[in-house]
Amino acid sequence: MAIDHGRVVRERYAQGAQRREEALCCPVEYDRRYLEVIPDEVLARDYGCGDPSRHLRPGETVLDLGSGTGKICFIAAQVVGADGRVIGVDMTGDMLDVARRAAPVVAERLGYANVEFRRGRIQDLALDLDALDAELVDRPVRSAQDFLELEAHSAVLRADRPLVADGSVDVVISNCVLNLVDNGSKSRMFQEIHRVLRDGGRAVISDIVSDEPVPESLQADPELWSGCISGAFTEEGFLAAFEQAGFHGIRVLERQTEAWQTVEGIEFRSLTVEAFKGKEGPCVERNQAVVYRGPFKEVLDDDGHRMERGRRYAVCDKTFHLYQRQPYAGHFDAIEPRVVVPVAEAEVFDCSRTPLRHPRETKGDGYDVTTEGVGDGCGPEGCC
Repeated sequence: MAIDHGRVVRERYAQGAQRREEALCCPVEYDRRYLEVIPDEVLARDYGCGDPSRHLRPGETVLDLGSGTGKICFIAAQVVGADGRVIGVDMTGDMLDVARRAAPVVAERLGYANVEFRRGRIQDLALDLDALDAELVDRPVRSAQDFLELEAHSAVLRADRPLVADGSVDVVISNCVLNLVDNGSKSRMFQEIHRVLRDGGRAVISDIVSDEPVPESLQADPELWSGCISGAFTEEGFLAAFEQAGFHGIRVLERQTEAWQTVEGIEFRSLTVEAFKGKEGPCVERNQAVVYRGPFKEVLDDDGHRMERGRRYAVCDKTFHLYQRQPYAGHFDAIEPRVVVPVAEAEVFDCSRTPLRHPRETKGDGYDVTTEGVGDGCGPEGCC
């Protein structure tokens, strides 16, 4: 019989909010400077496998998926500072109770309040479960018709009062939670992460992954599932899930060398991945070019552009600017045309191919300039 993954996770993490569960995820070393303002009640009930907060920057708006009792949120609050903002989302009421009790304590110790906690499912970041509960007080479900009306009202809540709005956060983080979502909802979960990020935003996710596919027999074990084991992505499947959701610039930031656990010969370890949003949009021709600097002989990007080191390639305006942002910045030289092509006058660029660009395309066919050497040479002490 198939197990109800959501129920077993809620029950186990509700218990974890009441008392310490040693088997929930693997130990993590955090920067102790950030722990001093966090109440012991939170620290004693922390479950994770990484520390995505170390990859945050001041002033960012951060969304923490599966925030639990709030430890990562309270660390992130200090990293982003008073000008930043942190939103924690969790579906377990007992965990949220601990986090919400701790929030004013942390705010008083820091001297500013920039953390809030919301109740929802990470595979459905539009539905506010507290708002839905409030509606159910007046509209209890007693019949099939009531259920259908509830579904319709849920759709209205998602559209009119989303838990997390489209393009509203700079960074989505998560710590050992994505593997707890049932397999049928994992694709939607990644789409939701993509939806709530602004253009140019990123996800920084720590999760448990496996080095081999997890067999169905292990997936049917509720203890292994709620213990962050049998719902794990494979290492390559984890990266592929970001790609399939439309992310680019996907890279592994941290990989646990030794396995955290081994079950029936399958190794499970922590992986922290960063992925960016922002490659959507039209491709237009503005006579721009890029040169891959190395160190690899050639690279293949997420849009299928293959480029050899040191050669000048034609790219669309979108790709041209994308390569000047993280994580590509510093790997490509960006070459602007001598005569700028206004966006309104730009023609469509065929991004299905990666043609070389002759220097005359950026300089212009009529370019006929001869210059003399500048100063005594081209280096600090002269050369040539």
